[in-house]
Amino acid sequence: MTVIELRKKLIGKINRIKNDEILEEMYRLIENEETDLDVYILSDDQKNAIADAQQQIKNGDYLTEEQADKEIDEWLNN
Repeated sequence: MTVIELRKKLIGKINRIKNDEILEEMYRLIENEETDLDVYILSDDQKNAIADAQQQIKNGDYLTEEQADKEIDEWLNN
C-alpha cells in the first residue's frame, strides 16, 4: 500500500468515527509525533560527553546488563 493510499484509507476511517474519545486520542498521537521532530541543540560539554561515551564503547569499556545487575546487587548487599 502506498502512502497516498494509506492516507486516503485513514481519512475515510476518521470521517466515519463517531466516538469523540477515539478522535481526541488520535489527535493527541499526531500532535506527539509532530513535537517529537524538534531539533535538540547540544552544548559543547554534551557533545564531548557523547564523543567520550562512543569512544568507550569502541574500546570495549562498558558493562553488559548482566554485569551491571551483578554490581548493583553487590552494592545493595554491602
